Amino acid sequence: MRTILFICTGNTCRSPMAEAIAREILAREGAVAGGERVLVESAGIAALDGGAVSDETLGALSALGIRHEGRSKRLTADMVRAADVVLAMTPSHADAARRLVSGEQEHESKVMPVDPRAAMEDPIGMGQDAYDRLARVLRDSLPLRLREVLAQRRAKVNHCDQGASA
Repeated sequence: MRTILFICTGNTCRSPMAEAIAREILAREGAVAGGERVLVESAGIAALDGGAVSDETLGALSALGIRHEGRSKRLTADMVRAADVVLAMTPSHADAARRLVSGEQEHESKVMPVDPRAAMEDPIGMGQDAYDRLARVLRDSLPLRLREVLAQRRAKVNHCDQGASA
């Protein structure tokens, strides 16, 4: 089973939204995962363990027909190590995750942006429209990104497996 971990700051807006949308995509389009099982989780670099997901996040997900249940979790080095892919909302989130596993190249290299072209803007305090916009951006961009990162991880695993058997 592969694990994808989405990270943001407080784990109450962006990363739980991405987690829920990615789960929906993977459930609907099993081919995205190449037929393999994928566990999707989220955490925050400055999250308080057990905090509630924002009402606006839940509202944006509901508008897409997606349910989400969960509580915030603070990102730990063990979470980064356990994940196959860590998708960060911003470059600073990626840097923070890499610092947790500093010197562990295998784990540093699995941290990458959700969108290589742009940071995912924090909607907190910007009203429901900002959350709804972010949800649509994630809904539209995550299918391709999930295919990319899962294919990269499969290729890396296959390469390592071939090297071990040589």
